[in-house]
Formats: sequence, C-alpha cells, structure tokens
Amino acid sequence: MLKKVTSAQIRAARGLLNWTVRELAEKSGVHRNTITRAETNDKGPGYALSVIRDALEKGGVIFVDGDDEGPGVRLRKKDDES
Repeated sequence: MLKKVTSAQIRAARGLLNWTVRELAEKSGVHRNTITRAETNDKGPGYALSVIRDALEKGGVIFVDGDDEGPGVRLRKKDDES
C-alpha cells in the first residue's frame, strides 16, 4: 500500500523534473491552485494527491517512503544509463 505523499515530496519531485506548476497541472489534470495548495500543506483531496503522484511517477520520479531519514523522492534510472 502506498503511503500518502507529502507536500515536500511533491515540490521536490516537480523540481527534479524541472516542471512548472502549469506543466504538472496539464499532465495531471489537476487545477494549478490545487497543486499549489498540495505543495504548501500535507492536507488536500486524496484523489488530487493520487493523480498528482501518478503524473510525477509517469514523469520518472520514484517516491521513497519515510524511514529514519524521512520520506523523499528520486529520479528513476533511464534505460540508457544502465
């Protein structure tokens, strides 16, 4: 089961992909204002957080669940880098 994505993970994931809020909105189908709210606090509509996460994962982001160091994100290794 996937844990809930945090606002910091959304901001970091978008930064890793070098996407603007507008680009993430277009790719996820979620309004820009909802993305901005999701990036500033951990509370938001569950469906919106889910589709935002899906769009970021399709873009190449891997969400890392929290451990002793806390939750995070990283980029998926590209096939040509193997």
